[in-house]
Amino acid sequence: MGKQYNKVQKRRRRKQYFKRRREQTKSNVALKKSSASKSGSAKKAAKKAAKKAAKKTAKKAVKKTAKKAAKKAAKKAAKKAAPEAAPEAAPESKDSPAE
Repeated sequence: MGKQYNKVQKRRRRKQYFKRRREQTKSNVALKKSSASKSGSAKKAAKKAAKKAAKKTAKKAVKKTAKKAAKKAAKKAAKKAAPEAAPEAAPESKDSPAE
C-alpha cells in the first residue's frame, strides 16, 4: 500500500508543479505584451535614428569619393602642365654645374 500512496503523492505534486508553471508563463506573457507595446515605439525611434545615421555616413562617403576624384584630376592636370615646364628648366640645371 505504501507504493500506491507514493505514486498518488507524486502525481499530486506533479499536477501542482504544472499548474504553477502555467500560471507563471501566463503572467510572463502578459508582462511581455505590455512591455513590448511600450518599447515598440522606442524600437521604432531607434530604427529611424539608425537609418538617419546610415544616410549621413553614406552621404559623407559619397562626398569623400568625389573630393578624392577631384584631387586626382587636379594632380593629373598639374603633372601634365609640369613636365612641359620641367624640360626647359632641366637643361639649365645640367649646364650650370658643368660650366
